[in-house]
Amino acid sequence: MPTLPTMHHRNRPMTGRDPHEPSRTATPLELLFDLSFVVGFGVAAEQGAHLVADGHAAAGVIGFAFSMFAICWAWINFSWFASAFDTDDWFYRVTTMVQMIGVVILALGLPDMFESLVEGDRVHNEIMVAGYVVMRLAMLVQWLRAARQAPEYRATCMGYVWTLAITQIGWVILVLAPVSVPVFFMVGSLLAVVEMGGPWLAERIRADQPGQRSTPWHAHHMAERYGLLAIITLGEGVIGTVATLSAVTNESGWTLDAALVALAGMGLTFGLWWTYYLTPDAEMLHRHRERSWAWGYGNIVVFAGLAGVGAGLHVAAYYLAGDAHIGAVGTVLAVAVPVLVAVLADYTQFWVLTRSFDRLHMLLVAGTVLVLAAAVAAAVAGFHMSWSLLLVMLAPAVTIVGYEVRGHEHVARLLADETR
Repeated sequence: MPTLPTMHHRNRPMTGRDPHEPSRTATPLELLFDLSFVVGFGVAAEQGAHLVADGHAAAGVIGFAFSMFAICWAWINFSWFASAFDTDDWFYRVTTMVQMIGVVILALGLPDMFESLVEGDRVHNEIMVAGYVVMRLAMLVQWLRAARQAPEYRATCMGYVWTLAITQIGWVILVLAPVSVPVFFMVGSLLAVVEMGGPWLAERIRADQPGQRSTPWHAHHMAERYGLLAIITLGEGVIGTVATLSAVTNESGWTLDAALVALAGMGLTFGLWWTYYLTPDAEMLHRHRERSWAWGYGNIVVFAGLAGVGAGLHVAAYYLAGDAHIGAVGTVLAVAVPVLVAVLADYTQFWVLTRSFDRLHMLLVAGTVLVLAAAVAAAVAGFHMSWSLLLVMLAPAVTIVGYEVRGHEHVARLLADETR
């Protein structure tokens, strides 16, 4: 007789999931967890856009980059663990809820951090660190539980425990120390290196210990998880832009410029979504698990670019409302630059994951750069910002058309060669 699914959520041993489990998909709890990051992406985009529109571009970009690393890193910490050890029992669910609370606290601390960058005396990220303390207490409990209940993964799990504990202590000390902004980011960069290097070392600790194994994450599951976060990131940009445009249209009614900005926003969202899913992530990760590090970390830049597009569209809405202190050229750049970052990062992810390069890629990248340069040049020449954004909207289409006409053949050959 077939085994009936378990309907209760009593505690189960955290023994590690099967990395080859068929039909492994994101769980409802993971989807709920992802929704808590909507707040973080939204606040980061709004705060960054506000500073850029006010003429504080450097503070806005630095604060946005720091925010994106903090938000994405919190998501990565949980998601890879969940792919390997998700038990979906009541204890696992409660600790996940605690992490969601930490994400919200992190998001609530973003405005103070952005404002402190404008003031320039020191970085006020106390609330952000408090959010991380909440998240990491829950994460430490989860890793310790896995170390105790899954002996073959104990060395790896304890490597993660030590990394989380040491880096969190470092961030707390950095908060308490009255250091200048440059010193903060210098030390913070070192902590970020430890943050990202720690998991890599933890997975390799088991190589020196007989009977120890690396975490059993699921390739198709992780590819889906990253794809879903990309959709959330893009969606938050649309929501924020529509909300800002609504404020404009409520005052002066719908104008052609407002309609064009809305069209550009939807076109960019759709185009960037299309390009993100052109890389055969799941298949390549399944065959080459060792490439997961560059792919997993590299997606932080992709997400930053996608969220940056939303922030740039915020700036465009501020420009239409007359609340921006930058001109049309600066506004177009606020959208064009993150589009370029997202596209270049996406191509880099393809090259890193597939170890394959095609001359067509360089032609498509060059075409994308030319389209974005034309959009900026149009703004410089005096074309209205909204019409220039329509040119920016066409940038992802260069990759889409190239793939649909010729690029798909390269991907098909690549996957066929991998199966031989």
